Amino acid sequence: MGLQREICDADTGIGGMRVVDQPQRLGSRQKAAVIVRLLLSQDVAPGLDRLPPALQADLARAMASLGPISRATLADVVGDFTARLDSLALTAPNGLAAALALLEPHISPVARDGLRAEAEAGDPTDPWTRLATTDPDRLRPLLLSESAEVAAILLSKLGAAKAAALLAGLPEARAQVIAHAVSLTATVTPAMVERIGAQLVAQLQAEAEPAFRVSPVDRVGAILNAVSGALRESLLGGLEARDAGFAGEVRKAIFTFQHIPKRVEGKDVPRILRRVDPEQVTRAIASGFDAAPLSVEFLLENMSKRLAEQIRDEATTMARPRHEDGEAAMAEIVAAIRALEEEGEIRLLPAEDQAVAAAPP
Repeated sequence: MGLQREICDADTGIGGMRVVDQPQRLGSRQKAAVIVRLLLSQDVAPGLDRLPPALQADLARAMASLGPISRATLADVVGDFTARLDSLALTAPNGLAAALALLEPHISPVARDGLRAEAEAGDPTDPWTRLATTDPDRLRPLLLSESAEVAAILLSKLGAAKAAALLAGLPEARAQVIAHAVSLTATVTPAMVERIGAQLVAQLQAEAEPAFRVSPVDRVGAILNAVSGALRESLLGGLEARDAGFAGEVRKAIFTFQHIPKRVEGKDVPRILRRVDPEQVTRAIASGFDAAPLSVEFLLENMSKRLAEQIRDEATTMARPRHEDGEAAMAEIVAAIRALEEEGEIRLLPAEDQAVAAAPP
């Protein structure tokens, strides 16, 4: 309150009479700008960086509109401000993330993790929150069709990992142009960024949502992966008669037991086989001695020597499995590989032009 009393000491005029002036009528934003200006004059950091960018911009504009501030006006604003402080008992956290930081030591891990995910999701009405959760395959066309500056703003508002993945998927020349355009966005206003976000969301909403997230080639390939070798070749023969180009792409999408040496990395073999029942692994090896010897040797070479010898001995001494049982066992290994790939646990090597033999699954 000492600051208020100091400000309220009016200048004395001729003959010691008090000179009284009337305070200006200021809006709430202008009053806030006066308080910030006063704090800055006393070398006090007001913590403006914690405000949203839009409010920071509004404060700067309000301060620019103030002009000279009389003592009476300053005293009136400070009086109002200190009165509000005197009546303030508590302050609540600003937003869910701040509330979680305060409550985290006192709540259960389950509640904490759920609230953290909710806080990270952000405001669902914010266009940039929606863009951040949009599939990269839907965002990539925007990076190709929009101006370099708009593309640079889009990448800047996404998480670093997602932005890097999108940039890496672009043609090199386009990626270089967009990366350079980031340097041109320093003067873009928050209002402009918000409008750009809204326009990009509107473009995505105008596009028809595809009924299937997987391409026709991959869908047919996945179906043919699950059928017997003889039926697969019969269906592929029919496809080639109708559309040779489509059939060729489907062949590339098919992944069978026979393709393991060309598509699977050796270091991933132990992880794959842990997903399969040991009896089925032995049965697949026994069937594969004749149907897919290269795949069998690849699998045995990339597991521990002791385990490989054990499986080889068991597969050699067991009765040769029926054709259907052998196909089913090899299909289980293929299914485990596909599941690990979909989960992001392993990465298959790129497919080359490949012809699928009639027998192996």
